[in-house]
Amino acid sequence: MEMEQIRHLIFQSQQGDTNARSQLVEANLPLVHSIARRFVDRGVDYDDLLQIGSLGLLKAINDFNLDYDVRFSTYAVPKIMGEIKQHLRKSSPLTVSRSTKKLASQALHAKDVLSQALGRNPTISEIAAHLEVEPEDVVCAFEAVAPVYSLQAPITQGDEDAPEFQDLVATSGGHESLMLKQALQNLSPDERQIILLRYFAEKSQSEVASELGMSQAQVSRKEARIIRQLRHEL
Repeated sequence: MEMEQIRHLIFQSQQGDTNARSQLVEANLPLVHSIARRFVDRGVDYDDLLQIGSLGLLKAINDFNLDYDVRFSTYAVPKIMGEIKQHLRKSSPLTVSRSTKKLASQALHAKDVLSQALGRNPTISEIAAHLEVEPEDVVCAFEAVAPVYSLQAPITQGDEDAPEFQDLVATSGGHESLMLKQALQNLSPDERQIILLRYFAEKSQSEVASELGMSQAQVSRKEARIIRQLRHEL
C-alpha cells in the first residue's frame, strides 16, 4: 500500500470511517504478527499478544499526526511494542512505586511525541530535557518497568532445545558451563561480581547495592544490561 494511500486512509479513519480503519488494520496485521513473535516466551499466549498488539495498532492510527512527514510504520512499531510491554509490566510480580510508574508513562509518551517530531528514536537526554528531569531518572524509570526476563526462557529465541539461562547457572560441567564461564570472563570485574552475587549467592538487589556501595537503581540498571549482554553472547 502506497504511503499517500495510507495517509488518506488514516485521515478517513480519524474522521470516523470504520471501513478505512479496517483496511489499515488488515494491511498492518503482518507488522503486528512480527512484533508479537518477539514476546512469545514471556508467559502470554500468542493470540493474546496479537490482540494486545492490535490494540496498539489502533492507538497508532488514532494518534498519528498527519502534519509530520513520517512513515506510519515507523510510528506504529513503538506503539504496538509499547502496548505489549505495558501489558507484560502490569502482569509482572514485581512492585514498582507509583511515582516511578508515572515518570515511565510520561517518558514513553514523550518518546512517541519526539519520535514523530524527529523522525527517529530520541535519546535519553532528549527525553529528559523534554520532561525537565535528570537523564538518570528516565533510565531508572525505564528499567523499573521493563518486562522481566524469565530464567526459564531459552538462550536462543525460537529454539525449543536451546539451554535455559537457569540451566547454565546451575550446571556443574560440560559445554554449557564452559560457555557461561567464557561469557562471564568477558565482563568487567564489577559486572562479574554483580552476577555472582545475584545469581550464585542469590542476594537481593538491595543487598548487592549495600555490599558494593551502590544504589539499588544502579545495580538494577547494570544487571539488566549485563543480562542482555550474556543472553546475546550465549
